[in-house]
Amino acid sequence: MSVSSDEQKNEGGIWEIISIVVQALALAIVVQLFLFQPFNIPSGSMEHTLRVGDYLFVSKFSYGYSRYSFTSHFLGVDRGIIPFSGRIFGSEPKPGDIVVFRKPTDDAVDFIKRVIGLPGDKIQMKQGILYINGVGVKREFEKDYDEVDYTGREVKGKQYLETLPDGVSYHVLKQTDDGPYNNTQVYEVPPGHYFMMGDNRDNSADSRFLNEVGFVPADNLIGRARIIFFSHAGDTPVWEFWNWPWTLRFSRFFKLL
Repeated sequence: MSVSSDEQKNEGGIWEIISIVVQALALAIVVQLFLFQPFNIPSGSMEHTLRVGDYLFVSKFSYGYSRYSFTSHFLGVDRGIIPFSGRIFGSEPKPGDIVVFRKPTDDAVDFIKRVIGLPGDKIQMKQGILYINGVGVKREFEKDYDEVDYTGREVKGKQYLETLPDGVSYHVLKQTDDGPYNNTQVYEVPPGHYFMMGDNRDNSADSRFLNEVGFVPADNLIGRARIIFFSHAGDTPVWEFWNWPWTLRFSRFFKLL
């Protein structure tokens, strides 16, 4: 039985659509594995720089590639497609960079923090003030804040502008200057490792907690956070698109980091 020209056209059109979809998916996978990967913010450890409900792109090529670079939770590949040690095309992060990395004590978990200490640096907190190599980091009071966080808990504290020795400035939140993690030992960053801290200093599990996070090996770096491309109120599921007119935070769209 012969096939009509209309049937041939329809069949050819279907295969053309399938081909386009397959090529688009392949391109998306390549981009995610090698160039830019989307991440969302699930906790308040980087408030107010990053807020729960922010979605951002992380550049994977910023510090070169390790086995954790070629991962994708979307694809179900958490520990790397290519198992190797070290970094290729490696470059060092700078103090103040916001970095996504694999948690040293659980390498299936992604963390995002700010780079505070490089290899060889000595880091300490004294009465809530950050010290790098024995020198207190400049901290300027900006405002008091009183708000309800993403868990529904009321939080009060102070917002400061902190400026690292190389001139990078960012906002930090402090609820207190007391307590053991505002008055710490001196942490000496080992070779090939980095010291990470959250901007929400009293609500961040970071390198100060040696048994939980500790120093971050260079191999665990995934990439540098570059831009927030989407943001919604963190207490509303993103799939509830009918609530978007009231929950989207347009002022955070396309915000560079």
